[in-house]
Amino acid sequence: MKEQEMWQKFCLTFPEYQDKTYQAWSYGVEPDELARLTFEKVKTTTASAFEEYALENEALPKEGELNIILDANEEAVCVTKTIRVSVVSFLEVSEEHAYKEGEGDRSLHYWREVHNAFFKDSYTRKGLTFHDNIPVVCEEFEVIYK
Repeated sequence: MKEQEMWQKFCLTFPEYQDKTYQAWSYGVEPDELARLTFEKVKTTTASAFEEYALENEALPKEGELNIILDANEEAVCVTKTIRVSVVSFLEVSEEHAYKEGEGDRSLHYWREVHNAFFKDSYTRKGLTFHDNIPVVCEEFEVIYK
């Protein structure tokens, strides 16, 4: 289903949200797999590069925000609510956060390896220089509708 249809169904179930706004988006890498992990409530955190928000003139996520997670075909998968946001350096991302991302073997080593490659590529394409102390936006969320 498309995002508007999911939002309408969500608001029928939870009318207290009908006056709220939401963001609809898909994960940058492996959108279908990460959407599936989110739907299954295995993935309850995500991380993004702080500097890219400024480059794209986009506000940082905030506690209480609602999101519709999309798959690679822009089909709505679920609605999430942001419950915690913090900004830490790449090397300060915690084992707990890495585990809650739900990817690979869920270890911090795996998280660093995958995100190092992802951030390096993204930074290079945008003319930025990646280093181990880049600020990372760590967002925790819960699935509230699927």
